[in-house]
Amino acid sequence: MGSQTKITNNYKEITCLGYNIFVDDLSVIPLDKKIVLNTINQYSYCIAEKDGEFRDALAQSDILLPDGVGIVLAVKLFTGIKIKKIAGATAHKHLLSELNKKSGRCFYLGSSLNTLNKIEERLATEHPNITAKFYSPPYKPKFNEKDNELILDIINSFKPDVLFVGMTAPKQEKWAYEFKNKLDVNVICSIGAVFDFYAGTVKRPRKFWIRLGLEWFIRLLKEPKRMSKRYLRYGPFFIYMILKKYYQIKSS
Repeated sequence: MGSQTKITNNYKEITCLGYNIFVDDLSVIPLDKKIVLNTINQYSYCIAEKDGEFRDALAQSDILLPDGVGIVLAVKLFTGIKIKKIAGATAHKHLLSELNKKSGRCFYLGSSLNTLNKIEERLATEHPNITAKFYSPPYKPKFNEKDNELILDIINSFKPDVLFVGMTAPKQEKWAYEFKNKLDVNVICSIGAVFDFYAGTVKRPRKFWIRLGLEWFIRLLKEPKRMSKRYLRYGPFFIYMILKKYYQIKSS
């Protein structure tokens, strides 16, 4: 139904829903070249349908991970191909492992000082060969020119192999898209809530629930105030948009 699997930059993608979605093994991600890695789920898909700047940021990703059961099911519906969900947390874990092997450098941009301190403590224990730096930016909807100049200066003076950006969607993806050519970084990775997961300030659901495709449900139970809009409002809206698109294609 207008979708295809292809090889781009030595890794496999499938074209679906207007995006090139990564369907390969994370081991093919290069650490020695400039790439922007983002994730897409039902919430970000819905927001991007109304936000052209966000849509462009996702569409221009070098790697776009299918981080949501809704996206996995939509790909199956439109293409007949079964793909696996690849969470931002999985990509983060993989990249840290690779950096530790090569005594690499990473930078964490986003979240609170408390969260970043906890990440630093865990990194020192689990990945002692990694050199890391951290910055908690001002909490505001959009950074001003001075904010961005300072952030770019701090990151570029460190020259990390990987930059992890955790400022929630769509702010983080838009920021990475806007400044990717000004960053002296190889991999720019927008991973949002993974900062809190890794720090332990928010507990990720157990693997049992993840394997069942119910990670979203457990997160909703644990954080109803924060997650209700994402799942209870945008969940049904995503289903509506996907089915509408599907029947439009079938009837054309």
